[in-house]
Amino acid sequence: MGPPAATKVKAMSKIDELKAEIEKLPSEEFAEFFQWLSEKDWERWDKEIEADSESGGLDFLVREAHEEKAKGTLKGL
Repeated sequence: MGPPAATKVKAMSKIDELKAEIEKLPSEEFAEFFQWLSEKDWERWDKEIEADSESGGLDFLVREAHEEKAKGTLKGL
């Protein structure tokens, strides 16, 4: 079961507050914020991929590549 509705409303309220503040940023500060947020997004993505790889969650990709190579249908990049 998820968090109580009041928690969800509060979280959305905080997001709405952040959005409003972001809208107020001057162009240069918005660009700086956007760069920072993009870097954070990539960092999280990298951690997710690393965790998936370490847990074997991406092993199917290696198997598929080996199967395609064995069939002679593996495509180059």
